[in-house]
Order: sequence, then structure tokens, then C-alpha cells
Amino acid sequence: MNKENAKFHRINGQIRVSPVVVIGEDGRNMGSIPTQRAIDMAMELELDLVEISPTSRPPVCRIMDFGKFKFEQNMKEKRQRRKQKQSQVKEVRLSPSIQPNDLDTKLKSAIKFLEAGHRLNIKLEFRRREIAHKDIGIAVVGDFLERLKDYGSSLSRPKSEGRSVVCMVEPKDKDESGNSN
Repeated sequence: MNKENAKFHRINGQIRVSPVVVIGEDGRNMGSIPTQRAIDMAMELELDLVEISPTSRPPVCRIMDFGKFKFEQNMKEKRQRRKQKQSQVKEVRLSPSIQPNDLDTKLKSAIKFLEAGHRLNIKLEFRRREIAHKDIGIAVVGDFLERLKDYGSSLSRPKSEGRSVVCMVEPKDKDESGNSN
């Protein structure tokens, strides 16, 4: 079904085309029947006649409990939304003169982000005359990436963009890294 049909189904008196192919409540094809007779059959069973495939000729209708059908559709959509992975891009900022204990703290937060399934943007910014020593900054980012290799993989090598060095890291699959959290 396309989105248009998933939002709106014609039921009972809203079905104008005659005849329709009717599928019974047990899933059995009852053949082509005049619309009014199909509606009467559904009413006898205290159910609804619901147009399932309006584009086919003749349209396909099913005898079912429409309220229960709508409830099941909503529950199915909720389950699908819950299963969707919510991923964000998190950022960790470094500097070329970062101390080892500060680097460890940044590393812990980066690992936490990657384990949560988020992508990570590593950004090292040069201030004032630090720009003259880009090699130190690239070495800091390279060391940081080396220490993260068990948790994520770099999408590209660190790139120098103006007064900063940037690199994007994607989390590894849990099966790949051996973590079963």
C-alpha cells in the first residue's frame, strides 16, 4: 500500500464502485459481488467492509473489524519508529597543547558517544601562533584516532581546514568490535 492508502480507507457506505471483489474475514476469496450485498454480508457478521485495493478493477474489499485494523496499524507504526536508529553527530574539540589527562577525558566521552551509535566529529583548533606547527596538531589527532580504533573507524584522514584540523569517525558495528553491550 502506498502512503495515501495507508492513511485513508473507504469503509461500508463510502465505497461507491460496484461490483467489488470480496475477501471474507477468514481470508477466503468470495469473488465479485455487488457492493450493497457485500456491505449487507459484513453487517450480518457485525463487521465492516473495507476497501483494501481501490486501484484494481474491480476494487478489492475485505470484511474485517475496522477499529481493530486501525489499532494494529498504529501499533505496527510505533514498533517501526522505535526500531529506527536515532543517530546524531557529536563533536569533540581538541587543541595542539592538550595535556595527557585532558586527552583521556576527551577520549572517554568520545568512546561513550561511539558506543551509543553516534558519529563523531573531531575538531582541533589552532589559536594564535599555534598554526605554525600544524604537524603537532595532526599528530594529536592521529594519536586520538589510534586510541579510538577499537570503537570507531575514521571516514577519512584528518584534513586541515583553515585554522583547524577535522576528522569524522563512524562507530563500528557491535559485532565487529567484539562488544556485546
